[in-house]
Amino acid sequence: MVAYTGSEKEKIGQPSLVLSTPGPAVRMIQEKIAAQLPSWRSRVGRLTREHGNYKICDVTVEQIYGGIRGVQIQVSDISYVDPSQGIRLRGYTIPELMTLLPKAPGTEYPLVGGLYYLLLVDELPSDEQACMVEEEWRARSTVPDYVYQVIQAMPEDTHPMTLLSQAILALQRESVFSREYARGIKKADYWEAYLEDSFNLTAKLPAIAAFIYNLKYRQGDAIPPDPAQDWAANFAAMIGYGDNQEYQDFSRLVMVIHSDHEGANVSAHASHLVASALSDVYYACSAGMDGLAGPLHGLANQECLRWLLDVKAIFPDLPNPEALETFLWEQINAGAIIPGYGHAVLRTTDPRFTVQYEFAKKYMPDDKIFRLASQVYDVLPGILTRQGKVKNPWPNVDAINGALQYHYGVTQFDFYTVLFGVSRILGLTAHAVWSRALGKPIERPKSLTTRLLEEMVSKTGR
Repeated sequence: MVAYTGSEKEKIGQPSLVLSTPGPAVRMIQEKIAAQLPSWRSRVGRLTREHGNYKICDVTVEQIYGGIRGVQIQVSDISYVDPSQGIRLRGYTIPELMTLLPKAPGTEYPLVGGLYYLLLVDELPSDEQACMVEEEWRARSTVPDYVYQVIQAMPEDTHPMTLLSQAILALQRESVFSREYARGIKKADYWEAYLEDSFNLTAKLPAIAAFIYNLKYRQGDAIPPDPAQDWAANFAAMIGYGDNQEYQDFSRLVMVIHSDHEGANVSAHASHLVASALSDVYYACSAGMDGLAGPLHGLANQECLRWLLDVKAIFPDLPNPEALETFLWEQINAGAIIPGYGHAVLRTTDPRFTVQYEFAKKYMPDDKIFRLASQVYDVLPGILTRQGKVKNPWPNVDAINGALQYHYGVTQFDFYTVLFGVSRILGLTAHAVWSRALGKPIERPKSLTTRLLEEMVSKTGR
């Protein structure tokens, strides 16, 4: 397997990929995945061969017209949402990951490189292995100038998610898989090229996101990367938080907890669908970001913060519990939806909310927006429970994330989804590598016409 790395010496418009050998972290992960593949392929093959006709679920007309919500259409061994314990990444809960993953030196927060190793390899990394991934990212982090030029060419009012998606798509020119596929790479080796592309893309994300932030909100005042920093802290440094240990730790926390959320949410499913056509990691992740940009998916955190700021404008000195309860009942009785509460699967407080809540209690207990969010957390679940119309009255991850970003001065709402996206691409790329490793086919479900549905229903006599 050959790998390619970008060269800044090449002129724009000419091939910028030069032959090299994979770095130590990629070789290590290739070997570990390759060692698992025979048993995984046997396991999946046995299921499809011996139980291929086993019916997983029935699909109703209501589900078809209701966005196929809850219909089991995907297998995701990388993450799973447990209704009672929240997201499990490779089987580990968020509290377990915060304890078990290798920590950045001098902090209690994990290295994102250790999480990426876990997502790809399905085993907890040692400190050395987590640092190897971080070093691999560092070696691949240079972004070609033409990508920055694509971003700069857009109008000033372009949404930052548009810029992120375009930057990823522009990087498709660097795809190892696309070039190897054109040369006739064996199907069994597709995943190795996807792994190369995944490392190359994820390595560049902090610099791309920081460039977008600085261009839009800091008059283009770019800050060079700090090679002494880890992946998440380096992003914080590049947007002006190089001396702020708290925000660096918060960045590490955010990148871990948003990294994956099963395989069938909009961004994950869009990415999987595109990759199933053997479109490479860049095409697939750009598509995933386009889905994440939707108001019903990745914009929820900014809607939660906007609501909190609106409430604070009504209660500048913060309400007492009785006044807040009265206000919330008035909102609910008027048909308003309180953003950040409820979840399609969870039936408990989202552990991703809890770790951010604990972070805020430790570092910003007197922040008024956080205090208001905390008050709502104390009062609203009881109201929703008594109302009886909400299956899950507890807060999800979005209920507090924006409030913490706002506290540290990242007040630009439309950038929050970019941060979400940078983290989520860790999961999208891990899924893509394993989909190719297991030889998953192109996804092609069947659609029906309304008339066909009517005829099918009429035959049941109902």
